[in-house]
Amino acid sequence: MFQDVVRTARVRQAGGGCTLNPTPCRTDNMHANAKLTPLTRAQMALAHHQLSLSLRTTATAYGVCERTVRRWLARAKAQNFPLRLDDRSSTPHRQSRKISSQLEAQILVLRRQRRSYAQIMMVLPVSKATLSRVLRRAHLNRLSSLEPPKPPVIRYERDHPGELLHLDIKKLGRFARPGVRATGDRTVRNPGAGVESLHVAIDDHSRLAFACLLPDEKVPSVLIALDQAVRFYHAHGIKIQRLLTDRGSTYRSRLFAASCHELGLKHSFTKPYRPQTNGKAERFIQTITREWAYARPYKSSNHRATFLPHYLHDYNFHRPHSALNSLPPSSRLPKTADNVSRYNS
Repeated sequence: MFQDVVRTARVRQAGGGCTLNPTPCRTDNMHANAKLTPLTRAQMALAHHQLSLSLRTTATAYGVCERTVRRWLARAKAQNFPLRLDDRSSTPHRQSRKISSQLEAQILVLRRQRRSYAQIMMVLPVSKATLSRVLRRAHLNRLSSLEPPKPPVIRYERDHPGELLHLDIKKLGRFARPGVRATGDRTVRNPGAGVESLHVAIDDHSRLAFACLLPDEKVPSVLIALDQAVRFYHAHGIKIQRLLTDRGSTYRSRLFAASCHELGLKHSFTKPYRPQTNGKAERFIQTITREWAYARPYKSSNHRATFLPHYLHDYNFHRPHSALNSLPPSSRLPKTADNVSRYNS
């Protein structure tokens, strides 16, 4: 008898279009043992109503109790048999201890004036827990949320090696013996040791990097670094076309302009107060100081200088670069016999 009822119920009714299907549909984030889903509840209530089944027959077909069928049937009738019967919210209808909307608005006004938690609690009668809950709900629990949105980062990359070369300078302290960075002892000093300048260059497309240590960052040293950089890239089959530097006095000198003209290089400057324009050189300085200059304790600054060529070779030919799909800069060099046999080994 029951099988006949189920078989009859599975036939679509004229105008109703309902089907008694005891297999629940897997929707939403229901747990694995859920008997009914929001879709199946609506189908069950509609089938029971249109097929005029008994509560026991419907409950047996769907594997639930009669009380469950009665509950979802009542809700379906109240909502005019919707396509889904979702769970009701567990939030109480009345919350006697909930703060008023006016008090919550006052909290948000004070917070947008960059008032701290303690300052707001001095003005308004709220606890720290309530204050935290309100501000977290409004995404104002951190003062950084009140900062204006930062402008989008504009990233660029030249199409071919040599189109643009970034130049920059980093000062490094000289030392005759390991100092506080290596020993942790602040009593160890190197008085009168002075500083030296690390002149760096990085190709915009390939990220092939060059660096050299010179006594200072004056015009003669900058010209020597430029000449060495051009020769370095020429040895790797790259002809430099344009330079990008900051607005330092040495880069704005007439001698540097004359040297660029002699080498056939166009010279561009970064925007004022925008070091991000020369971001590739700035980022390479961070990398080389972390992985070479401060990577290990050196006996002296001269000892540190002996490791610079080895680091540059590893950076250019072996170290994976995040902007190059974890490939080294050598992967974008012109495919010449010189690069393959002499350097990439």
